[in-house]
Amino acid sequence: MHEEAPRYSQPIAKDAPLPVHLPDWIALAPFETYLGMSIDEAGDGRAVLSMPFRVAHCQGAGLMHGGAITSLADTALAIAIKTLLPEGTHFATIEMSMTFKHPVRWGTIRGIAEVTGRNERDITGAVAIVDETGVTAATCTAHFRVKRQHSAPPTKGSHDTPPHH
Repeated sequence: MHEEAPRYSQPIAKDAPLPVHLPDWIALAPFETYLGMSIDEAGDGRAVLSMPFRVAHCQGAGLMHGGAITSLADTALAIAIKTLLPEGTHFATIEMSMTFKHPVRWGTIRGIAEVTGRNERDITGAVAIVDETGVTAATCTAHFRVKRQHSAPPTKGSHDTPPHH
């Protein structure tokens, strides 16, 4: 038995500082690494990630769990989006639709993601999850929102007053 629990198994306390820091802007977070994902390519609003089917990814019937497949789709699209945004930009998935087409029983799957639309704060994209034989196991569309940039408040003693409506 291990004397010290791995650092990623520690609970996160309320209002505690984030326990992780990504080494690069385009990098995998601990959860994605835990699932075995890797970034195969990323650039110009497109990304391809892969993930091997491990025993831990099984659902009760021995197929790859839909949650693992969904995680790959979400991450692949997030990486594609990061290739278009300035480093440090905060954004989040706000809507996602998965269509499962074929079960995954073995091998490595790939998430092929592409940004399909973008306006001021909203970004949409599509992902195909493909197995080793080239069969599309699932497709995904998702909508992400970029965090609003707040301007700095007036400094103390400033005579600027907000306009009245």
